[in-house]
Amino acid sequence: MSTWSTTRFEIDLARPRVMGIVNATPDSFSDGGRYRPEAHCDQLVAEGADILDIGGESTRPGAQPPPLHKELARVLPVVRHAVTLGLPVSVDTSRPEVMQAALDLGADIVNDVRALTLPGALDVVAGHGRCGVCLMHMQGQPATMQLDPHYTDVVAEVRDFLATRVQALVAQGVTRNRIALDPGYGFGKTLDHHLTLFAHQQALLTLGQPLLVGWSRKGMLGQLTGRPPGQRLVASVAAALAAVQRGARIVRVHDVAETVDALTIWAAAGLGNPTGEDNR
Repeated sequence: MSTWSTTRFEIDLARPRVMGIVNATPDSFSDGGRYRPEAHCDQLVAEGADILDIGGESTRPGAQPPPLHKELARVLPVVRHAVTLGLPVSVDTSRPEVMQAALDLGADIVNDVRALTLPGALDVVAGHGRCGVCLMHMQGQPATMQLDPHYTDVVAEVRDFLATRVQALVAQGVTRNRIALDPGYGFGKTLDHHLTLFAHQQALLTLGQPLLVGWSRKGMLGQLTGRPPGQRLVASVAAALAAVQRGARIVRVHDVAETVDALTIWAAAGLGNPTGEDNR
């Protein structure tokens, strides 16, 4: 799929797109409370972000969701500012009330780690008629997802779950050009699950939807490198490049400028073919 259709923008996926993370939370695992979110939006735009992704619920392992009123208070002022900046704005939420309020302000994309499974969430997206949506796979819930994740075949189970969610949206009138998929690295999977899924990520391309992938600063990079979140820049950029080579068209990152630079060199070197084949 060469474009991702959203509220205000047809996002051209001929080249990989960088989604910049804007945490409007005080308890994010990586940068909670470090930035004023509106100023962070401006910074990420200046660094070359293609999309801004604004979230008011920390979904780090062990996290509890905030009260609805608090998530709304965190997210909506940032969305109100972000939609004036001239690029697509995504809202990272599972709550239909937050989705609707953000879309009413002009947000372009709903990015849901729970894949629109909460009551009313699918209705909001289907009823909007234009917004883009990203469906993510997660086993369990953030509060418990890393306690005992288990799979018989992680690749097949992730693919089947995402296929089922796509069909649920299509059945409600959501066109496929509005739908992107996220395999859910960091959500209800062990390190071995992550590495197996990553090695076979291209199997998800058979679903026919663009892949959005987020490895940035996550715990599995810490397991592999031994480094804390603030020291995972190189690992995060390397993972983003590998994800693109394995078919991802959108990478969700904290370190926008560095990822943009890496992808620029990647493309200039003729390495941007997601099939992994020689471009000559």
